Amino acid sequence: MNFVNRGITELFNKRVLPNKVLILLGARRVGKTAFIKNYLSTIPKEDYLQLNGEDVEDANLLKERSVSNYNRLLANIKLLVIDEAQNIPDIGLILKLIVDSVDGIKVIATGSSVFDLSNKLGEPLVGRKNTIYLFPFAQMEFSTQENYKITTSKLEERMLFGSYPELEQYPDWNDKINYIKEIINSYLLKDILVFEGIKHSDKIYDLLRLIAFQIGKEVSVQELANSLQISKNTVANYLDLLTKVFILQKVEGFSRNLRKEITKSSRWYFCDNGIRNGIINNFTRLEARNDVGELWENYLVTERIKYQNYTQKSVTNYFWRTYDQQELDWLEEENGKLSGFEFKWNENRKVKIPTAFAKAYQEATFEVINKQNYLDFIV
Repeated sequence: MNFVNRGITELFNKRVLPNKVLILLGARRVGKTAFIKNYLSTIPKEDYLQLNGEDVEDANLLKERSVSNYNRLLANIKLLVIDEAQNIPDIGLILKLIVDSVDGIKVIATGSSVFDLSNKLGEPLVGRKNTIYLFPFAQMEFSTQENYKITTSKLEERMLFGSYPELEQYPDWNDKINYIKEIINSYLLKDILVFEGIKHSDKIYDLLRLIAFQIGKEVSVQELANSLQISKNTVANYLDLLTKVFILQKVEGFSRNLRKEITKSSRWYFCDNGIRNGIINNFTRLEARNDVGELWENYLVTERIKYQNYTQKSVTNYFWRTYDQQELDWLEEENGKLSGFEFKWNENRKVKIPTAFAKAYQEATFEVINKQNYLDFIV
C-alpha cells in the first residue's frame, strides 16, 4: 500500500503557525514519524531543524534554557520539530521560551503519552499550543484508496488485527499476529512502565486481560481491585494511565433526569482491536468465536472516535442503561442533540429503541448499525 493520506493532514497544515506549538499525540507505532517525515519532504531542508527527545545529544541542545542559546540554535530556522518530546526535562518551559523569544518560529512536538506531555506542557504553554491526535489507520483513510469490495473483504482482518500502519506490509496472517505481539511486548506499555508510580507491572497486563473480556459491559473498579488483589485507587490510577498512553478509552453513562438511569459506572474499550486480541492471545477467525459482538462493538467505537476527531466534531460520547436492563450501546450528544445507536453484527436482528429512552428523550434519533450500513457511521 502506498502512503495513506492521513485524516489529520488538512487540520495539521492549518495549525502549524508562527510562535505556536503544535503537539501531535498518539500511541507508539501509529505513524507519527512517517507523517512528520512526509510533511517535512515538502519543506526545504535548510528551513527546519529536527530533534529527537530520546537522543541524549539532541536533548542537550535544548538544555541551556536561555534566549541566546535558542537564538543561536535556531538561527535561519523556520520550523523546529521535536519527536518524543515528553522525554526532555522541562520541555514545557523550554518551548515557552522558544516561542516567546524566537520571532516567527513554528514548533511541532510529537509524543506518545498524554500524561507526560500534559503535565510538562499544559501550564507553561497555555494559549501557545494546539493539540492533534493521530490514531492507527482509520477506515475513512483506507476508503480514499480502496473500493467497497476490498473494504468489505478486509473487515474480518481489521476486526481481528486492528489497523496499525505496519500491518499493511504483512500479507500473511501469522506475520500479522507476530507483529501485534511485538507491539505489545516492546512498545505498548513502554511509556507507562517507566512511569515512577508503577510498582506492579504484571498487574497492568492482568488488568488489561480483565478489561478485554468486559467490552460493552459496565466495569466495576472494586471488582477489578478484588480480582487483582490491589487497592481500588491503584486500579483507578492504572486505568487512567492506560487511557493516557492510548491503550484504553473510557465511556461514561448518560443521564438527564431518570432516577433509574445508571451513571456512575463506566465502559472501557481498547483503542485498537488487534491490541485487544493480542492481550488475550486470540486471533481465531470470526466464524469460530463467541465474542464477535464485542469485537464488532469495539471496532465501531474506535472507528467512530477516529472519525469524530478527524472531522473535528464537538461530540460527547456515552452509553445509556437503566437498572431494569434497558440500554443503548452508544449515545452521542452534539449541541444538545441526542443520537442513539445500537451495534448488531447480525443484520437480520430486529432492534427497537428502548421504551424508557424514547419516552424520556423524545427528540433523540435512533439507528441500528450493522454490516449493511456501518460505513455510513465511520466514513
